[in-house]
Amino acid sequence: MSKPILLVGLLVILIVTSQFEWRQPLVELDTATSSSQKQQQISDREEAVKEKIIISQERHIQRLNELVRSLQLQLLQCKGENETQNATKSYHLNKQFIEVERKQILEG
Repeated sequence: MSKPILLVGLLVILIVTSQFEWRQPLVELDTATSSSQKQQQISDREEAVKEKIIISQERHIQRLNELVRSLQLQLLQCKGENETQNATKSYHLNKQFIEVERKQILEG
């Protein structure tokens, strides 16, 4: 009777150890899969953050371009006003010069 008990015991030990060997690779596969899923999620989040940064930078660039256009228009307006003022001053100086020449001719 000790032989059948010994055989049953060995069989139970064999079954139990084989179960551990089967489960261990499955657990490793699960952890590898979950690890790759986590890395994929992290990668996806990084991409989303990068996209948000790029969109934000594009908005800033658009605002800066609008400001540059506005400043260019203001500069053109200032140049136009300056040219008008210079033309007016030049006209008055020419008028005064002509008056001085006329007086010199009349006196001379």
